Amino acid sequence: MHVLVTGGAGFLGSHLCEYLLKKNCKVICVDNLFTGSKTNIQHLLANNNFEFIQHDIIEPLHIDKEILQVYNLACPASPVHYQFNAIRTIKANTIGVINMLGLAKKHKARILQASTSEVYGDPLEHPQKENYRGNVNPIGPRACYDEGKRVAETLFFDYHRQHKLDIRIARIFNTYGPRMAQNDGRVVSNFIVQALNCEDITIYGDGSQTRSFCYVSDLIDGLYKLMNTENFTGPVNLGNPNEMTVLEIAQKIIQMTSSKSKIVFKPLPADDPKQRKPDITLAKEKLGWVPVVQLEDGLKRTMEYFRTSTAI
Repeated sequence: MHVLVTGGAGFLGSHLCEYLLKKNCKVICVDNLFTGSKTNIQHLLANNNFEFIQHDIIEPLHIDKEILQVYNLACPASPVHYQFNAIRTIKANTIGVINMLGLAKKHKARILQASTSEVYGDPLEHPQKENYRGNVNPIGPRACYDEGKRVAETLFFDYHRQHKLDIRIARIFNTYGPRMAQNDGRVVSNFIVQALNCEDITIYGDGSQTRSFCYVSDLIDGLYKLMNTENFTGPVNLGNPNEMTVLEIAQKIIQMTSSKSKIVFKPLPADDPKQRKPDITLAKEKLGWVPVVQLEDGLKRTMEYFRTSTAI
């Protein structure tokens, strides 16, 4: 079957394309290469079952081949990138999403939206369950992403109700692993790059804010299971419920890299969530999914990627 992956040259998208090829799918990868990179999919280009199209989903996309599934991952996912051009981020989550829903409708394809834990905002419920409606600032600097992803979910369900479109929605929590961009401002990549270069490790706030880190192979497995589970639209949380503070992850990375880096503290950005931990009861029940990669193992693999990267 032909499977379309938008954002397919990005961190998550490239791993998903690779995974789908191993499942004998014919993969069409679409990316505008704003945050994605051809380097991430270079090893796939010679595969006869893989096709790359450079395209921005804000513009209409026409595919002649029959598409059976669409994974919509196209959107900058780190504050550095999604705030760089906030209006284009909103367009990706509205116009782009409408374009992809229209394409899925035309092909009668099942479509999955890569949503985010950011739909919960700075949560007043902990851990976060799927029925929690969130605490989001609609006019803050993160709103282009947070509210953009929320309206994307609305669009998906409206197409589902109005056009009977077969939809899936995954709310993705912090994910890390090889092929993360080193300049995207995310906690794990930032800290690893700084530690390997023996630079000061920058923590925003006092480091007491919590995150839950899921290794990329676990996350991709969850996306695939969601897409291929019948009679379940989601939304469903996909993430690792093992919670730790940002300070603890910084200290662990310093210890694992034997770095001489010092930790420095800077002001916390506006609307940065204080707590982040998924309740994955629904994923266990509906998908039979639980993350299996331990943090230390995942960090070792990620550190090895950055050590061998030409960027370090």
